[in-house]
Amino acid sequence: MKKMKLFEPIEIGPVKLKNRIVMAPMTRNRAPNEYEAPTEIHAEYYSQRSSAGLILSEGSPVSPGARGYIATAGIYNDAQEEGWKRVNEAVHEKGGHMQVQLWHVGRVSHPYFHDGKKPPAPSAVKAEAMSFTPDGFKPTPEPRAMTLVEIKHTIDDFRKAAARAKSAGFDGAQIHGANGYLIEQFLHSSANRRTDEYGGSIENRARFLFEVIDAVAGEIGEERTSLRLSPSNLFNTNNDPDSKELYEYVIQKLNGYNLSYLELVEAIGDLSEHPHLVPNVTEHFRPIYNGILMTNGGYSREEAIEIVENGTADMVSFARLFLANPDLPERFEANAELNEPDSGTFYGGGAEGYTDYPFLKGAAV
Repeated sequence: MKKMKLFEPIEIGPVKLKNRIVMAPMTRNRAPNEYEAPTEIHAEYYSQRSSAGLILSEGSPVSPGARGYIATAGIYNDAQEEGWKRVNEAVHEKGGHMQVQLWHVGRVSHPYFHDGKKPPAPSAVKAEAMSFTPDGFKPTPEPRAMTLVEIKHTIDDFRKAAARAKSAGFDGAQIHGANGYLIEQFLHSSANRRTDEYGGSIENRARFLFEVIDAVAGEIGEERTSLRLSPSNLFNTNNDPDSKELYEYVIQKLNGYNLSYLELVEAIGDLSEHPHLVPNVTEHFRPIYNGILMTNGGYSREEAIEIVENGTADMVSFARLFLANPDLPERFEANAELNEPDSGTFYGGGAEGYTDYPFLKGAAV
């Protein structure tokens, strides 16, 4: 009997993955130490999930000013680089592959992370969002518009983070261009009111994204650089009337790169009052993108098998299912029962709800 395509190997650049089941990036807030660096519990957590074709790290801030949530393991200081190196060693020892997700939250932040000052953004436009501080979730304030010098420095922060990721042994880096964070803020006219070369036209609003891609790829190679986008996102953002045209422009232009892959997140939020947004994201943009395409959208086992079999996507990423099932590929292949995730242990804490989910009986840990 022919093996289902979801369980077959695939090559992304120079890396051959054993299957097309990907662990999606998930913020877990398990780095409450002085340097916000990964620890041994991170190494255990990620290595437990090494049966994934590819593991994507939690969003990893590229600088101290990129943060908007406490205890998020970054990639901008020596302790973080060393911590991630130990994580990668543990993952590789079990035959896994891992990319870091490079993250800057922009306006989805709080003065706590900026010495009492306003967080940076393309423009001084407030997000209806929440930042996770030591005092719990707090509403995000009106941000301040970044200067041209700050924009260039931020692009260089992505470059330096990519260089650290390479030193730490990651198999590549995913640029976080989704979920209403800084790159998406530049893309969306509702958040970007600039009148310089980074605002106004679709081409100008996309400039920051492509300069970040160029910077990251310049350090680690295009073939180890990937990107996450959420073209129909209503989380942390107000989407725009020209979103369809915006993302068609961006994704068409991505064909000029030899990226590891492009990940598209399906619609986030209720689109009933947003007829300009694309309801079936991956299906719509698949004909436009020529490279390897990953999709994310709360898929079931059966849905994931179907979307890869019919060629709409080449890989599928899973968040909550991987959180609760460290051996998700084995469970999928055996069509076995799945553990249920405990939402009370998603953010912060220790081993409970992090490294203590059971494997299939008799499976290797």
